[in-house]
Amino acid sequence: MKKKPIVAIVGRPNVGKSALFNKLSGRRLSIVEDVPGVTRDRLYADTDWRGRTFTLVDTGGIEPKTDSEILQFMRVQAEQAIATADVVVLVTDIRSGVTAADQDVANFLLRSGKPIVLAVNKMDGTGYADPDIYDFLSLGLGEPVAVSALHGHGSGDLLDECIKYFPEPLDNSEDDVRIKVAVIGKPNVGKSSLINRILGERRVIVSDIAGTTRDAVDTPFSNEFGDYTLIDTAGIRKHARVNERVERFSVMRSEQAVERADVCLILVDATTGITEQDTKIAGMAHEAGKASVILANKFDLVKASLAESQINRLPEDSDYALPFMSYAPVITVSAMTGLRVDRLFEMINNVYAQSVTRITTGLLNNVLADATLRVQPPTDKGRRLKLLYMTQTGIQPPHFVVFCNDKALFHYSYRRYIENRIRAAFGLDGTPIRMTARNRGESD
Repeated sequence: MKKKPIVAIVGRPNVGKSALFNKLSGRRLSIVEDVPGVTRDRLYADTDWRGRTFTLVDTGGIEPKTDSEILQFMRVQAEQAIATADVVVLVTDIRSGVTAADQDVANFLLRSGKPIVLAVNKMDGTGYADPDIYDFLSLGLGEPVAVSALHGHGSGDLLDECIKYFPEPLDNSEDDVRIKVAVIGKPNVGKSSLINRILGERRVIVSDIAGTTRDAVDTPFSNEFGDYTLIDTAGIRKHARVNERVERFSVMRSEQAVERADVCLILVDATTGITEQDTKIAGMAHEAGKASVILANKFDLVKASLAESQINRLPEDSDYALPFMSYAPVITVSAMTGLRVDRLFEMINNVYAQSVTRITTGLLNNVLADATLRVQPPTDKGRRLKLLYMTQTGIQPPHFVVFCNDKALFHYSYRRYIENRIRAAFGLDGTPIRMTARNRGESD
């Protein structure tokens, strides 16, 4: 797989990096709010300009001198983004002019040896150039580019400067097909710790403070099992407890991450078992039709007090069971120690393969005929349900349409029985199944 050029967007807090990131990527991926420190982890987005495809990276604001643990982590995240970038865009603010923090960041970038493009943001007027833009020449980074993340002015000029530093064009004919894996759960169940354990680096900020992760953070990742995009999400609280405006956006981003994921890893706390909020979060993945794996994390904290026989039974224990997701495999893990984390990608590949399974109509109807022979369809007021034939109409999740004489007779219990027969026959034990009943002659 060919590596795309990487453009890292950096700068001090609240200069409009996330707004510019959204404008250049053409999508509202990063939360934008008029307070410093909203963006904390690195965000990635693929985009293109003048026929060149590349990856944009949004970063948290760089505070060169700070005692705040969160701000220090944000600075480390930005430094890692700079280290992997082909081009760095330093974003500054025309309204505040050149600040000491801008100069500190510029000096750091000069020491990195990376190509740097200087963007002066919030140049929102048209028809004239604010003469104060020339003050930014004092940063020693060359001619500044006037941009407006709000209106999009100057974004083309900025990208023109960036692609000058790109490596020679690569053959991008090979599709970048990655399984998108969303890590979801309530706050402080270890989502970011699990991502860091998988990647082998402190890719996302980990803290005991609930709400540390705010954006849905995409991280490309490859190993011997395949190519993936890991999506770390903000912890999803009960709606009644979501008050802060930024946190409401974070929850929305998490819900959107579930929608665009191929597989959901649902983290629960092994020390407490399934809670009401865990059930609601799992229901979000189930309703969206996502293949899922349930991870009972922090298992290192409970293992010492259990006998070996109890440990072996834990994945089937009611404390970790979700009745409406009986199809989802359960695994006990520890993001802290790495316990069984190496087994995750085999399970991810397995449930993903099930979610994209296509079954021929002939095989489906063989299973349907066998199922109706084993258990007769129900009757109601002297009328018996007759299942005529079945066909598959979609994937992710597999969707089956059953044609019958009267769909009102196709009761939930018998529908569940047919679903279970399909799961058993084709090994679909890790994905939701959608089943629709239609009357004979009804449009598909």
